[in-house]
Amino acid sequence: MIKRNGKFKAAVAAAVASLMLLSGCGGGTQTAAKTGTAVADTITAQVAYASRDFSPSTTSGALPMAANWHVTEPLYALDYSTYEPYAALAKGDPEKVSDTEYVVTLRDGAKFSDGTAVTANDVVSSYQRTTATGSLYISMLDFIDSVEAKSDTQVTFKLKKAFPLFKQRLALIQIVPSSMSDADLKDKPIGSGPWKYAEITDQQVKFERNDLYNGSYPAQAKNMVWNVTVDDTARVTAMQGGKTDIMEMVPAQALQTLQSSGSELKTAQGFNLPFLMFNTKKKPFDDKRVRQAVFYAIDVDKLISNQMSGQAEAATSFLPKDSQYYHQAKNVYTKDTAKAKELLAEAGVTTPISFTLYTTDHSWITQLAPQIKNDLAEIGMNVDIQSMKSSALYPSITDKDDADYSMVLAPGDPSVFGNDPDLLMNWWYGDNAWTQQRSFWKGSDGYNQLHELMDKATAASSDSERQEYWNQCFDLLSEELPLYPLFHRKTTTAVRKGAFSSWEAIGSTGINLVKAKLN
Repeated sequence: MIKRNGKFKAAVAAAVASLMLLSGCGGGTQTAAKTGTAVADTITAQVAYASRDFSPSTTSGALPMAANWHVTEPLYALDYSTYEPYAALAKGDPEKVSDTEYVVTLRDGAKFSDGTAVTANDVVSSYQRTTATGSLYISMLDFIDSVEAKSDTQVTFKLKKAFPLFKQRLALIQIVPSSMSDADLKDKPIGSGPWKYAEITDQQVKFERNDLYNGSYPAQAKNMVWNVTVDDTARVTAMQGGKTDIMEMVPAQALQTLQSSGSELKTAQGFNLPFLMFNTKKKPFDDKRVRQAVFYAIDVDKLISNQMSGQAEAATSFLPKDSQYYHQAKNVYTKDTAKAKELLAEAGVTTPISFTLYTTDHSWITQLAPQIKNDLAEIGMNVDIQSMKSSALYPSITDKDDADYSMVLAPGDPSVFGNDPDLLMNWWYGDNAWTQQRSFWKGSDGYNQLHELMDKATAASSDSERQEYWNQCFDLLSEELPLYPLFHRKTTTAVRKGAFSSWEAIGSTGINLVKAKLN
């Protein structure tokens, strides 16, 4: 929990209180003392995901992504409660030279936590790392033609085409020292953000305040500790004990328990979802009608009611209904066993058929699998369930040219990168590992049609025209189903009452305390 230094005398406390009254508790470039947090010692959190690859240029894990938000900075960061971009390492907005050229100036006096100055060369090398061969980020940044240092503090971006989401997309490029090796970045990256890493283990991520940070959102405490607690019950128990300040991913069954024990809860509808992914090269799942039959077989409303305690929304599109870009898809799947059997017959599938449903070992995912197994049995699909860690499932089961799996149930949330449809679709359906190996969908007619529509959307001359092309994308995905959501989760975050005077829940995985203020 947030510990207070008991050695401060009453006179010092009064002086701090006076400073608070004189200067207020706003953001800006005020120091921690001016915001009234000089006596804060440690913020303690319980986080729900585990990973040891912390490289800002390659990781996609929920834990390192969220942790890096506090340590490394992009030129423009996203406020994950609104998804609005704001200047982080950049000094103001990009200077537009033309529709395909921009110049970004670095924040005056910006330094990494090791004391070295941040330069334009660090931006260039960070871009190169983020778009290196094999990177999952490539398809989300492929509109950029080149990145060059114009001077020590200015960077020129040249684009292949006009791209209306340029500023938001720069949030993907976390700036790290060009002198750091990829191995060192994976273990413990250095950044220019309000915090710096003290220690990273399998059990904990420890942060210290970065006293060299000169941006708008200084760290609100001297230390921060994130306890890695993947098990839902253990995370709730720790929060209930009153020694934790903030906890991510409150399971729906524990909402009342934590409220009763003194936690403040905030819930946000998010993009976070469980998806079914198919090996589209393996019969009978190479036929989209069979994939559609699977979705018609599953009682998603029952999953939400029983396993999620109502804290989710059945998918009626690739995006959740509260998205500003939402469009109800052409195909909305509700349980219809007769329709599912009809589709299987049209595809020439003779039942019963048997296969293994692979799942990740996240507890909320494994809880969904038994009902899905039972629902599929009703249409003649006999399923064995095998659960394993993501770090084992993808390299050993799916990411092989000769992969023989049929179906995967797993969680995903690329909204940690941003919320525009082009980015979200490029994550799972772009020219990357997801389509090249995992779903083997690249090169299919559906894949080619989708990318034609996505290209037309980004080239559109108006927001309404762009939205129309995206709507066609959502319709196509609901028809093809190489990978598709069952529902979108509501994400609940818990904080200890009185810990923060200002904080916002986010709909994505992770914790973001960059703008939070302590009491």
